[in-house]
Amino acid sequence: MLAVGILGMMAMVIYRFVATNLTIMRVSSEENAAEARYSGFINLVTAQLQELPSGQGALSGEPFKFNDRPRDEISWICGTGPGLVTRYAPGEFIVSVRLRPMSGKGEQMEIGFNRKPRDTAEGSTEGESWVPLLDKVNSLQIRYYDVRLNAWVERWTDTVTLPKLVRLVIGRPERQSIEAIIPLGRTALIETPQQQLQGQQPQQQPGQPQPGQQQPGPADTKPNK
Repeated sequence: MLAVGILGMMAMVIYRFVATNLTIMRVSSEENAAEARYSGFINLVTAQLQELPSGQGALSGEPFKFNDRPRDEISWICGTGPGLVTRYAPGEFIVSVRLRPMSGKGEQMEIGFNRKPRDTAEGSTEGESWVPLLDKVNSLQIRYYDVRLNAWVERWTDTVTLPKLVRLVIGRPERQSIEAIIPLGRTALIETPQQQLQGQQPQQQPGQPQPGQQQPGPADTKPNK
């Protein structure tokens, strides 16, 4: 009876140990899958924004709020590729990243791409489609870095230039918000005046006179005594 009792206690300890480890592995895998989804979404937006050309009004952003929570939107104009999440679409589209309530989920929101043909009349929903990407999201805040103001702004309406940086802050229920800063352009190399002069001056060959120095002529040659 004592041996049976000891074996029973050992079996109970082993069962609890295995059950605890299985629970930890399941929670860890779910967390890793969730983080991978957010990382994939940020990489997708980064790839698209870095391909946008400047000077064509391809990017715009407007701030919105709902129940004191930011629900900002960012839009761009593009063809097939990462921005449309498809390679089979003719023409150009207006793509907007926005929040939308999940059907039958109460106050839960989801982030997705709203796609609409560029030549569609304003206010019309013809040809419009929705691609959900992230669910269980509370808020979406988007800021743009303006080098002329040296500050982050909440709205971008400049149709000539693109912002140097775009910051995304995704709020999640009962979790820490995810923040990402996306660079859209690189700072050009600025040469100093001295470097510019050195690049313009031709290299002097050995034995050649420097600029402004006269070459000795026959009259300047003195005979040897």
